[in-house]
Amino acid sequence: MFRNQYDTDVTTWSPAGRLFQVEYAMEAVKQGSAAIGLRSKTHIVLGCVNKANSELSSHQKKIFKVDDHIGVAIAGLTADGRVLSRYMRNECINYGFTYESPLPVGRLVVQLADKAQVCTQRSWKRPYGVGLLVAGLDESGAHLYYNCPSGNYFEYQAFAIGSRSQAAKTYLERRFENFADSSRDDLVKDALMAIRETLQGETLKSSICTVAVVGIGEPFHILDQETVQQMIDTFEIVGEQEGPAAEPDAAAGQEAAAVQGAAAADQGGSTDEGVAPMDI
Repeated sequence: MFRNQYDTDVTTWSPAGRLFQVEYAMEAVKQGSAAIGLRSKTHIVLGCVNKANSELSSHQKKIFKVDDHIGVAIAGLTADGRVLSRYMRNECINYGFTYESPLPVGRLVVQLADKAQVCTQRSWKRPYGVGLLVAGLDESGAHLYYNCPSGNYFEYQAFAIGSRSQAAKTYLERRFENFADSSRDDLVKDALMAIRETLQGETLKSSICTVAVVGIGEPFHILDQETVQQMIDTFEIVGEQEGPAAEPDAAAGQEAAAVQGAAAADQGGSTDEGVAPMDI
């Protein structure tokens, strides 16, 4: 599909200044199941879509615990994600053994980015085909980072990666200004709503999504399915209650439109000749 004469080697530049093998790795992230992250001043929530290869198989794990204060959600090649999460876990253990304190999130993210960058500069290696959302809490506060296969990393208030992640990004962009002061439960609700945006009409259930939380006084952990399903049921009931309240307004609007249409008809239909139809 993308075949050209400049993509046979990760160290070969195209005349346009592009490294196609790195771009292909970034494309693998876009093809993976969606993962989202959002943070407040005290908590960070990660969520992902559980996608099974067939109805007979279980889904692959997409959220990994690195340390009590750090966790990651991945999109792309799950095998690469497991390798990198194990590397991060070892770095946290070594730092804690040496300095007897938790590894700062920013330092771990830089080390991870450096490891990914090496694979873009060695002809006998390939880039990691996985993107990671790194959620962590340290002395400087709550952090959410995105690590790219190219070796770049960015800090976000909220972000989504993977297939159909643009719908989740649109939702997060509308709501992100409220995230800083949000409570833990509100963050989890927004995470579930963002996940629902990526499903394209499929019903949101606890069996097809995973949610994890880390915050002040709360070590990183994955919420059990019963808790997630209760939260899904709660905000769906609220949405159903808000729906009927809006119906009387809609009915009134339809009556007003009918009156206006009747008045226009009384004035005669000849005045509408030559007028272009309205775009719908």
